[in-house]
Amino acid sequence: MISCTVSPKVKISTKLKNLPKLPGVYLFRDRSGKVIYVGKAKVLRNRVRSYFNKGDDGRYQYNRLVKAIADLEVIVTDTEIEALILEANLIKKNIPRYNVQLRDDKSYPYLKVTDELFPRVFLTRKTPRDGSKYYGPYTDVKALRQFLRTFKGVLKIRNCNRKITPELIASQKYQPCLNFHINRCASACSDGIASDKYQLNVQHLVNLIYGRDKDLIRELKAQMAEAAEGKHYEEAAQIRDRILQVENFGRLTTMGGIIAADLRDKDVIALALEDEDGCAALFQIRSGRIVGRSHFYLTSVFEKTPSDVLQAFLREYYNRTESLPDAAFLPFEIVDRNLISQWLSERKGRKVHLEVPKVGEKARLVRLVSQNAQLLLGELKIQKSKKDFIHHALKALQRDLHLNKPPRLIEAFDISNIQGRDAVGSMVCFKDAKPYKKEYRRFKIRTVKGADDFAMMGEVVRRRYRRLKNEDLPLPDLVLIDGGKGQLNRAVQVLCDLGVSNIPVIGLAKKLEEVFLHGYSDPQNIPKNSSGLKLICQIRDEAHRFAVDYHRTLRNKRTLTGELDAIPGVGEKRKKALLRHFGSLKKLKSADTQAITEVSGINPKLAQSIHNHLQKKPE
Repeated sequence: MISCTVSPKVKISTKLKNLPKLPGVYLFRDRSGKVIYVGKAKVLRNRVRSYFNKGDDGRYQYNRLVKAIADLEVIVTDTEIEALILEANLIKKNIPRYNVQLRDDKSYPYLKVTDELFPRVFLTRKTPRDGSKYYGPYTDVKALRQFLRTFKGVLKIRNCNRKITPELIASQKYQPCLNFHINRCASACSDGIASDKYQLNVQHLVNLIYGRDKDLIRELKAQMAEAAEGKHYEEAAQIRDRILQVENFGRLTTMGGIIAADLRDKDVIALALEDEDGCAALFQIRSGRIVGRSHFYLTSVFEKTPSDVLQAFLREYYNRTESLPDAAFLPFEIVDRNLISQWLSERKGRKVHLEVPKVGEKARLVRLVSQNAQLLLGELKIQKSKKDFIHHALKALQRDLHLNKPPRLIEAFDISNIQGRDAVGSMVCFKDAKPYKKEYRRFKIRTVKGADDFAMMGEVVRRRYRRLKNEDLPLPDLVLIDGGKGQLNRAVQVLCDLGVSNIPVIGLAKKLEEVFLHGYSDPQNIPKNSSGLKLICQIRDEAHRFAVDYHRTLRNKRTLTGELDAIPGVGEKRKKALLRHFGSLKKLKSADTQAITEVSGINPKLAQSIHNHLQKKPE
């Protein structure tokens, strides 16, 4: 491994010319010298130079990251897998601003098995490289503590911190403690058990955590049979009780619905992302059982693609754990799938598959874990919202649209018509990210003839804000126009004509959910996982629903009254009565004479005439 750090006084352009065509890791620093991004590359020269070419790579963060780079450093490695491992370690060490981070990862405990003659097993939040083995991290600490209390006693694994060596055992310095007398410790300190047998019990404990209890049960049954054959019936009864405890634990963790033929060790992983926060959920399935449910909150995910975030999580998580599966099920493809699979395979000593199931039981498992991830992320958002007076989606919208303040009051407009007929407009209002139906308004188009959506939008916006201005009513913090640049420009022009030019106005196109700002020819590059984008899509959809409902009401009314105009004896008053009673021409046509008679002002003879006309029957 070779470090290729260059003095900060050397220009970046000079450094770019001297980059090697080798795999390795690159570090970007800001003006203060702080590491702001760590990445890996198969070919350092190509990857690092790509950041400084014109254009961007499609990531929302790209321009902001490049502008912040004041210096760079590269470290050459022998292989791309070495680069992957080094990248994970450097991210953990430097905590760069533009890399995905596990939120509060230090709070997740690990199961530590010490490197001793008679190993100790306990939970720890520190993982120094002292030769010990670490399993985890675990998020359900309560369940793990309960498990250790139960099965350390079953397998007689010590709880003390005594330093046990062959010399101390031979000197008989230690006497058996209380745990030995209540049959919860093998008294390793007083030569009560051989080291190899004790270490086998420790391995059984670790295996039991990961659902591999068959070997333990087989071993215990052999011990029970041996004790019974030697007529040590009390010992045999104690071993029998241990077998029952292990079998009961296995039944509690058995997962229904797992395909019996597929008993590989599996990790099922899913991801939920929204704004700056993310949640990775992971189910560990061993021997057909869910033996672990973990979730990890992620930060700095707003500016990343889902593939980047998932790769970062896989790299961080598996760099910290000793428990590697035979297969990991992922919710979608990732760029470095083969590389990460190769890395995990080398660590495990046999092939580790990364699979993206599409159908069947495996896909059902991924959907199940995805639902858990979404639920857990929602809980995090609720907790954060309780601390804030302003909804997180409004803060996201302020950030995405570069507004001066969060848009707590938003008004959205939409137009609905069929080739210019029954043309209507709608306006819906959202206050603090919730529908404020008291302020909903609907408009009949009065001045526009034909199918001219731009002019219709202009009329509706003019009527709304002319009234607000004349009545000195408060203006919204944001105006949302359902449409592209054409509708947006017409709305902005109308507001300027009214002298109301201080309201931010945006357009939201339906097809690709593109957001347009006045004065910009291209749509804004807002990440799809932004809660701000999700909110304005929800508002746009509500404005569309409100407009379509009103359009249908007018169309049904026109259709009904048109049919009734040709019936003698049905005037304006009776048409309104029929419309109120039946609501639509379809319902009126399906009604019999008796039902029509129930309408106020309709006698049996007229009801029969109406029925015959609608059914096209002669009088």
